[in-house]
Amino acid sequence: MPNTQSQGKIDLLRLLGAEARRHAERLDNAVWTNQFDNTANRRAHIETTGPEIWEQTQGKVDAFTCATGTAGTLAGITRFLKDKSGGRVKSFLADPPGSVLHSYVSSGGKLVERTGSSITEGIGQGRITDNLAPDIGLVDGSMTIADEKSIEMVYRCLDEEGLYLGASSALNVVAAKEVAEKLGKGHTVVTILCDGAYRYAERLFSRKWLGEKKLLGAIPKHLEKYIVLP
Repeated sequence: MPNTQSQGKIDLLRLLGAEARRHAERLDNAVWTNQFDNTANRRAHIETTGPEIWEQTQGKVDAFTCATGTAGTLAGITRFLKDKSGGRVKSFLADPPGSVLHSYVSSGGKLVERTGSSITEGIGQGRITDNLAPDIGLVDGSMTIADEKSIEMVYRCLDEEGLYLGASSALNVVAAKEVAEKLGKGHTVVTILCDGAYRYAERLFSRKWLGEKKLLGAIPKHLEKYIVLP
């Protein structure tokens, strides 16, 4: 497990009895799901999430964007929407700081060394996963979303929409906003809200943590009322 994961996630996995990959290899009736490179992940989004988006927008979706971890969500939804619309629907990859995928897409396929870090968890990559590889060529563009924008959106969504989102979901909202501004008025842009804040509250709403990450200045004054933890 990456050392960027929240204590809440670590505790939950321990509670559920999670063990290391090598245990699955040597124990009978044990399974390692390998979510990054098990393409059933991508296929699930081709068969379910993509059709759901198409149905709920009545086929009027113009673009889809989200960040990637395993990349099953981005790849599967992109593949379905591209096929269903005859290539009309655009796809944009959103990347946190420290990930190499924006650079890969914008450079036409050059993979650079991963540097830096982000407050987000579970998104961003240093390689092309097996879930992403078949569909990376379908992605129309990419962007890096700064942590300052993501943390501000965490607070904005809580205040303006009553949505208690984690930083990864907030990053996706920022990306959708930027894609909408790029495409212009009248376009429908879809993203995914992939995490809630309940596992990260001890960080996201902590004055000390925000200060340590140099993110206090990213919170508008009228939203500082939500910084309720020391």
